[in-house]
Amino acid sequence: MVSIVGQVSDDTGIRIFRSRVTAMDRFLYTGERTRHISFPLGGIGAGGIGLAGNGHLVDWEIFNKPNKGSVNGFSHFAIRAEEAGATVDARILQGDLTPPFMGDISQGMFQGFGFGPRREYMSGLPHFRDVEFRGEFPFANLRFVDETFPGEVGLRAFSPLIPLEEDDCSLPAAFFEFEMSAPEDRRLTYTLVGVLANPQPAVNLNRMDESMADEGVHLMHLSSTEPGPDSPAYGDLTLGADTGQDPDQSVSWQEYWFRGAWFDNLEVYWQDLTRPGPFANRRYEGEAAGAGNEALLAVHVPVNPGETRRVRFVIAWNFPNCVNDWSEDAVREAAAAGTPNQWRNWYATRWADSRDSASFALREWDRLHDGTALFHNTLFASDLPPVALEAVSANLSTLKTPVVKRLEDGTLYGWEGAHVDAGCCEGSCTHVWNYQQTVPFLFPRLERSMRAADYKYNLLPNGAMPFRLQLPLGIPRHLTGMQRPCCDGQFGGVMKIYRDWKICGDTDWLRELWPGVRRSIEYAWHPENPDRWDPDRTGVLQGRQHHTLDVELFGPNAWMTGFYLGALKAGAEMAEALGEQQCAREFRTIFERGRAWVDANLFDGEYYHQRIDLTDRSVLEPFVESVHTSDSVSVLESYWTEEYGEIKYQIGEGCEIDQVLAQWHANLYGLGDLLDPEKVQSALAHLFTYNFKRNSREDYNPCRVYTLNDEAGLQIATWPEGRRQPVIPLPYSQETQNGYEYAAALHMIGTGLVAEGIEVVAAIRDRYDGAKRNPWNEIECGSNYARSMAAFALLNTFAGFEFDMRIGMVGFNPVQGFGSGFRCLWALDPAWGQVVMEPGTFRLEVAQGLLPVRSVRLPGLANAEVREMRLGDEPVVWQSHANGEIRLAKEIEVTADAPLQCLWTRPI
Repeated sequence: MVSIVGQVSDDTGIRIFRSRVTAMDRFLYTGERTRHISFPLGGIGAGGIGLAGNGHLVDWEIFNKPNKGSVNGFSHFAIRAEEAGATVDARILQGDLTPPFMGDISQGMFQGFGFGPRREYMSGLPHFRDVEFRGEFPFANLRFVDETFPGEVGLRAFSPLIPLEEDDCSLPAAFFEFEMSAPEDRRLTYTLVGVLANPQPAVNLNRMDESMADEGVHLMHLSSTEPGPDSPAYGDLTLGADTGQDPDQSVSWQEYWFRGAWFDNLEVYWQDLTRPGPFANRRYEGEAAGAGNEALLAVHVPVNPGETRRVRFVIAWNFPNCVNDWSEDAVREAAAAGTPNQWRNWYATRWADSRDSASFALREWDRLHDGTALFHNTLFASDLPPVALEAVSANLSTLKTPVVKRLEDGTLYGWEGAHVDAGCCEGSCTHVWNYQQTVPFLFPRLERSMRAADYKYNLLPNGAMPFRLQLPLGIPRHLTGMQRPCCDGQFGGVMKIYRDWKICGDTDWLRELWPGVRRSIEYAWHPENPDRWDPDRTGVLQGRQHHTLDVELFGPNAWMTGFYLGALKAGAEMAEALGEQQCAREFRTIFERGRAWVDANLFDGEYYHQRIDLTDRSVLEPFVESVHTSDSVSVLESYWTEEYGEIKYQIGEGCEIDQVLAQWHANLYGLGDLLDPEKVQSALAHLFTYNFKRNSREDYNPCRVYTLNDEAGLQIATWPEGRRQPVIPLPYSQETQNGYEYAAALHMIGTGLVAEGIEVVAAIRDRYDGAKRNPWNEIECGSNYARSMAAFALLNTFAGFEFDMRIGMVGFNPVQGFGSGFRCLWALDPAWGQVVMEPGTFRLEVAQGLLPVRSVRLPGLANAEVREMRLGDEPVVWQSHANGEIRLAKEIEVTADAPLQCLWTRPI
């Protein structure tokens, strides 16, 4: 179990909660727990660089695709200490390399396994013995420890993460601030050295740019003679340093390391590094420069006894040109339509090259750092179990990986996850991205760009929506390959429209998309729907239902029908707001009919199951002739096993993790009940009982292995004793997949099963402890999997957060109740901040933006007396207080300078 053991204050004075689990600080990584760390640093849709647990730079994913396990030449940071004009110490700013030491498993001559660690890991050069890595995303704070080094050295690394500031957060740069403290009895000069390799295979052009030196901005720019500016391989990098207006700081540089044979480059570099004084520049011209060169930028800082000084570096990149190199079908379609198969990264429309982005980063450092720190401090001050804060913060990092793209017009686009060197499962996959809740609240304009792209480019005239949006945008939409509509993705998309509308309150935005939204709902009974979802408008999906586990269910089930019900209910409310009363009535009638049937027929007394006779081949026969254009084989070949006389890949009487998933969405979005609340809670309780495994040693899993040995997890599907298990069950049923687990755990917490939900969250995060897996890379179908961003909703869940910007309503109903202190981060489109509850006081604080408020819902105060309300120093008049909702006499604007405060008392 997780418990809060104390509070500390960071240097800004804002409260941060820490925790210990078996006497271990969850956010502090040392020793073996640093082994698998790669902490992403970069921009939203810009890729990034990984900061390893020992401080080395790894996973150079700046080239518009994943690049796991990579290094960029000999790129690194180093430090030299001088005293009285002599070098007293020099070493690489990293700790020990962790085993194995046999070498990488890789192809190639005279390298890899059997040849020891790669030279580029820098492990053969003097370095620090230990590194303490404190990871509280978006900040990584490292302390380099070695008793023989004169003084203390630390690093604070980050990339901007500020709610609502998506453009600043898309900056293609990584920020590094080193801190050096001299011993109390010695005056030392420290030299901080940044080394950056030029990855271009053509003749390198490494040039120092001192055009902004009078501002303290120093740039080492790395480019090349080839390829040309229109090539997908075109790009450049910049290593920048900021000396500000400090006359004590100076810089020196080498545009090229020494070029030679054998090990000459590192040999000469080490001699240069250990020699006192500034570096002497080295430049090669023309063909003599060659390729694969490192450049060096050094900052020299005198430090008095007991004094602490800081040095700032940035690494920025610019690889502007993108192409679809993963889908031959899409490339052919683009060519046939005359659509160029090339677009630019959004960041390239904002910053001309890496010098531009590096200088922006250095000039705006304080603003970007302080905004990021405000978010970090507000997040980590939230009164959640620390393991929940860990889950929220760790999965924010996915935004800074190549899983996420920003297209030329700023549209957000995503893979599901990442292969080693390519994206995995393209298309902002609707049924996967359904789960994530990070973007809609922190960057709502980006989330709405995803909705707009789907309904503009990915919706067919009959209302079918393929679940993978193809690039380049605008190519013809065909239901080919894995492009058939899926029930959870299509109807979940309608629920997301509803959510995003309530987050922003912009009915004009909804009106623009509404015709497509309506068609996507009505596709359920459209005569051109070959999967015959609900041709008779019963409110229950009966046909062939594709879903996120990559196959189809046949027959009624609460999982798929739940999303259908959610779409119908949300659709009715949206239609009504837009004046389409007849449509609203029809959707609502179908919803009520379906809801009643599901509760009456699919709940077995413990949980919701699928109604199907697995031995009835005729279930498949309606779809033999109705061949979908995405089917390469017949439905019988795919789903009927003659040997066992059974339909494959079904749930049947099983207990499946997503059976009430749509209700979780409805709860988060304020949509209300889709199913009977008591039955939903029963289903969640039995899901925990049957599917949560506290160790994995005795469980059979023929699928992908994400939980093993003594690790715990919530299994996708089980068949409790007495229930019939299909011979060939639902694919992945024996797996544990983080995003599914989070959604179920959050739903448990929100419906009163708090201990159970927290145990599931803790099980996930204990698997990502640094020793076994990377804490900032939750995997499913590849690395940095998007579904895990469901974890962000832990904030909303523990706060009981309600919102509706259409009417200026916010509300809070904390899981822990109103009797004790509570604070938590919240975010919406107009503003973000924190809610603070103390005995007798409610305070709504805005950190950034302006929040219009007309009513506040506080269900825990339904029987309390409101004594006073204030906006800043001004009194606020309220119109009524009933059932926990306080309606104000007029709309107010809550800002950073004017928080909303409510004072109340309980009746005696």
